[in-house]
Amino acid sequence: MRLEDALFNWLQIKVVAEARKDDHAAEETRQFFEEIIHEDHAVTSLETTEDESMVHIHYEVDGKQKKLMFDKESVEQLLHDINSNPKYNNQ
Repeated sequence: MRLEDALFNWLQIKVVAEARKDDHAAEETRQFFEEIIHEDHAVTSLETTEDESMVHIHYEVDGKQKKLMFDKESVEQLLHDINSNPKYNNQ
């Protein structure tokens, strides 16, 4: 899996896990992607910030600070999809 894909997937599930505190599957999935990011891509630090329209991921690889930005709407789409499906709303 490409680092950019792993970061985006991690970010989406991070949003879900934070919004749905009792969703253990979401938390396990967040941890899974975090492991991929750290173990497969040697990312040593990982933080997020956001503004009105973008979510920024700040990370470090090989001692170099890097940043990726994703559209906030795209990042929140998974949470929206889960919340709009009654099957998943029995927290």
